[in-house]
Amino acid sequence: MTEIGARDAVVAADWRAAVREAAVALVELGVAGPGYPDACVEVVERNGPYIVLTKGLALVHARPEDGGQGVGVAVTRLATPVEFGHPDNDPVDLLLAFCTTDPDAHVASLSRLARALSAGLADRLRAAADQDALATELKEALPDA
Repeated sequence: MTEIGARDAVVAADWRAAVREAAVALVELGVAGPGYPDACVEVVERNGPYIVLTKGLALVHARPEDGGQGVGVAVTRLATPVEFGHPDNDPVDLLLAFCTTDPDAHVASLSRLARALSAGLADRLRAAADQDALATELKEALPDA
């Protein structure tokens, strides 16, 4: 069972704060440990802004062993977009954070999110009226969640 969360109009001073805020949603759902947000920031510090997949959208994650306690996906919509330093896809206004407990579930979650994004999930999330609508859109895009 995948836990689903949503946060709207989140204020973040920079990409690090945005990543932490997105990952905190997973901690609040009880599927990630307290160190998971910092692990997600370290992923970007170590590997660069590759998590910015498309215009305005980042996929926040860390390795399962960095605090994954369950399977969860959360959407965070920022009040004001932030720069990640991506040459093509900045600024980011929408973050999808996910965590899992093992590598197989990690790949499966990535695959489900990729399918949902290909089917227009980011546009539907941006059009959502509020936090409840964000959560509904994410739940409908991931029906087996």
